[in-house]
Amino acid sequence: MSEKLKTLRIIHFAICAGTILAYIVIGNISIDNLKNVPNIDSSSIVYIIIPVAAILVGNFLFKSQLKKIENNQKLEDNFALYQTASLIRWAILEGMAFFILFSKPDFVIFGILLIVYLVSLMPTEERIKNDLKKF
Repeated sequence: MSEKLKTLRIIHFAICAGTILAYIVIGNISIDNLKNVPNIDSSSIVYIIIPVAAILVGNFLFKSQLKKIENNQKLEDNFALYQTASLIRWAILEGMAFFILFSKPDFVIFGILLIVYLVSLMPTEERIKNDLKKF
């Protein structure tokens, strides 16, 4: 289990590090830029909904993948499905963070919130056990 968990952690770290690096390099993030509140109008409301939708859709797909797990199998046997479910959730969060960065850089703060949530999803053995016990 520890080897598989190590691999999943490396994948998670690479996704997070790549996204953070892109935001630093491309997003030109500074404290002054983050202090400026973007002007929100009817055409930009979508960029506020994107992070919420990404989290909801990612969690929904994650849970729907975990429902395919058979309870009578060992934790190690279900790890492949858990890994797939995690990758789907992370890909949605990363994709929407990049979408915000490239389509509307003024709303970079919402992409940063997605990245913070993505980082908080770091896989641990305890988290995996808790997630797999729910289904």
